Amino acid sequence: MAGLLSGLEQFGLSNLESMDLYEAPKKAGENGEGKEAPVMQEQDYLFDKSFTCPICDKEFKARTVKIGKVKLSGTDLDLRPKYDQVDLLKYDIIMCPHCGYAALSRFFKFVTSPQAKNIQKAISASFKPQPEKETYTYDDALERYKLTLANAIVKQAKPSEKAYICLKTAWLLRGKGEHLDQNAPDYAEQKKQVDTEENEFLHNALEGFLAARQTESFPMCGMDEPTVDYLISVIAMRFEQFDVASRLIAGILTSPTANPRMKDKARMIKEMIVKKIKERNAAKK
Repeated sequence: MAGLLSGLEQFGLSNLESMDLYEAPKKAGENGEGKEAPVMQEQDYLFDKSFTCPICDKEFKARTVKIGKVKLSGTDLDLRPKYDQVDLLKYDIIMCPHCGYAALSRFFKFVTSPQAKNIQKAISASFKPQPEKETYTYDDALERYKLTLANAIVKQAKPSEKAYICLKTAWLLRGKGEHLDQNAPDYAEQKKQVDTEENEFLHNALEGFLAARQTESFPMCGMDEPTVDYLISVIAMRFEQFDVASRLIAGILTSPTANPRMKDKARMIKEMIVKKIKERNAAKK
């Protein structure tokens, strides 16, 4: 009896005439099935994305996270995002390796001619290119954030942009603190230093957002007014500026634009503020 594929010889494919229509089920272990999946490394979640620098017009590639590959595991009280596979904060800075221009990905393309001239004069003229790395440590990323903040100061960026850089730098430092080796002999000293730096950047973020709230319009850094007010409230509460935190939380609770989820968050912060005020007053007695 002729096979199902007989006649393929005329096409020069006689070697395919005996192929099975239905393959027999493969046993576990054949072709890799049944084996453990390879462990994903940080570099497996990254790729090189091309950019054109708005300062020097040169093209370059920057390490970027494959967004679809990472999963959000939660957020901190101040909205810091946390991911299981890789800390996206480490890769949110785009830095031109030619001229030293650096910015958060959100702001990278938006530079005016006067700002570009300021950067060329104050940064590009003295910038020393650094070799690109496959992955960034927290210290690598921290250097990039500080260069970004320097660029923002030089180009006289809006208070909101500088505040947002400070906020994300604080978040980055928090991540660094969480990844310190707790068995290291100088762990306590390292953790104290990281916490001090985080607080310094958070305090500057608070000042910047308060200033921006008085002079800029919304949305601000991609955030609507209730979100910015919530963020300010949480940071203000951290530094025991309860009057600021209480006032803005009250505004969120009565805001017609705040969504129910944000109002739920605001109610939680309100309860925390009341509790902290009671604790502070009790400690003074």
